[in-house]
Amino acid sequence: MEKGRILLAVTGFHPQRWRELLSAEREVVLEPDGASDPSISYAVVWKQKPNLLSKLPNLRAIFSIGAGVDHIFADPGLPEVPIVKVVADNLTQYMTEYVVWRVLDHHRQGMLYQAQQKKKTWHEPPQRPAGDISVGIMGLGNLGRAAASVLLSLGFAVNGWSRSEHPMKGVSTYAGDAGLIPFLNATDMLVVLLPLTTQTQGIVNYGLLKELRKRNGLGGSVLINAGRGRLQKDADILRALEDGTLKEASLDVFEVEPLPKTSPLWAHPKVFVTPHAAATSDPVHLVPIMLRQMAAYERGEKLENLVDRKAGY
Repeated sequence: MEKGRILLAVTGFHPQRWRELLSAEREVVLEPDGASDPSISYAVVWKQKPNLLSKLPNLRAIFSIGAGVDHIFADPGLPEVPIVKVVADNLTQYMTEYVVWRVLDHHRQGMLYQAQQKKKTWHEPPQRPAGDISVGIMGLGNLGRAAASVLLSLGFAVNGWSRSEHPMKGVSTYAGDAGLIPFLNATDMLVVLLPLTTQTQGIVNYGLLKELRKRNGLGGSVLINAGRGRLQKDADILRALEDGTLKEASLDVFEVEPLPKTSPLWAHPKVFVTPHAAATSDPVHLVPIMLRQMAAYERGEKLENLVDRKAGY
């Protein structure tokens, strides 16, 4: 199989570093030479223009430069070629760090201490051991399982929920619609790492948050969303914070990004905001994986980490 050219089509990422690293082994273009450019074999994309890929006759595979692939499925002219999702050790490490950081900060009452510092208040509130806190992870893929492993090592009780069964040693796992409410009822601190699909869009709503366990060592339920913004309803999170359904929230993703300056989430005293930065895609780590996959595919080997089109992730 001949070594093919790469189309690099990204929005929201500066393409230069990606282009430099990809160009070390292959010719890279930022725009096809006409709608039906026969020279392009691979597309490396993030929120590519609609219908950009639809007529490329020799396109062999599409690579996402981010952990999510919903941006690819948003293309109405998406061709029937394999889609490869990112699985990289450094991306998993970044996400694990973020999740553990936010869990520990909520557990050790970081927001309370920040408020006390502003008022120059010297007061030590009661502190519960990690084993009294149940962290529930929605999404037990590579990222969820890695975070669960570290949380277990720190002594937290860990629950996991996914669409299908994903058993994990030390984790109380739940699956499907039947397992969702029992999972939430047993969870104090909810960590959302789900992919965005038609089934999961808007799943983090007021009704779901109301099912979280109320009596726990935290003094209230906590939400951490580092998955996809459209998994949640921003207005429902605000409602839950205002009426005490939620004690606090750490949000890395939002329904609209960048988060509008008019959003009350920015200044809410119970919300910690980060700009979709939990696990930043680093071309230094990701490009070699892509190039290795392309070369293997041309030798007749199978692509790894393929997206299930039916499932949407």
